[in-house]
Amino acid sequence: QVAVVESGGGLVQPGGSLRLSCAASGGTFRMATMAWFRQTPGMEREFVAASGRNGGVADYADSVKGRFTVSRDSAKSTMYLQMNNLKPEDTATYYCAVDRNMIWGLRSIPRHYDYWGQGTQVTVSS
Repeated sequence: QVAVVESGGGLVQPGGSLRLSCAASGGTFRMATMAWFRQTPGMEREFVAASGRNGGVADYADSVKGRFTVSRDSAKSTMYLQMNNLKPEDTATYYCAVDRNMIWGLRSIPRHYDYWGQGTQVTVSS
């Protein structure tokens, strides 16, 4: 069965950096769209970044452009999110989503993804 597991979250000070990982297993994901979303209590799940075409294309939310970078290791079915210059408003639970039949134009809509990880907590605080 398909499993999606995030890791790398933690507590950092404003201006610090973290690298998140998302590993997918139980299938073939070379052509899959893999994405990061985040969510805080009482808020809707928010799109952060997506990777498609084996890492050949990427998209970012305006709030993280220039600070976050998504990358892909297709051989390991793993996606990474390098987060630099973190801000308190980046505090959230970060989720990895995977779909093997994604229409690229729908990449920022959570309900179109088939598989989700359990999330990893990122806290940015002094």
